[in-house]
Amino acid sequence: MSEPRVMRFEDVPSVDRGAGISTKPLAGASIGTEGFTSGITTFPPGAAIRLHTHNVEESVTILEGQAQVDVAGQSYRVNRLDTTYVPAGVPHRFINVGEGIMRILWVYATTHVTRTFVDTGETVEHLTGSDLAGGNRS
Repeated sequence: MSEPRVMRFEDVPSVDRGAGISTKPLAGASIGTEGFTSGITTFPPGAAIRLHTHNVEESVTILEGQAQVDVAGQSYRVNRLDTTYVPAGVPHRFINVGEGIMRILWVYATTHVTRTFVDTGETVEHLTGSDLAGGNRS
């Protein structure tokens, strides 16, 4: 059985995602969670995550800023505290459309997460050195 933990945000190391995007992984297998993975990703103005799918369902809450979420061929504007749900295998991405930074809190429904990039078909382990998800708006 896992032990309870407190993760101090300022103590969590950032993972460079490319294009100025950074992620702080919070709860996950590394601390003993058994059924979910979570973290916070920060986007500079204009930055976007490449269109991708996951092997698991995902929920994302906008913590700060304004975003465009492209999901299943549709685009939506979302603001602070708006939340998305994306089933496994559905193409999606987030774009910072505001003038300041955008932060999202993401939660995956498992501890083993993969990302498959739509443009290349490449599947990578989540938050590994191969998971450079940053791109541009196009």
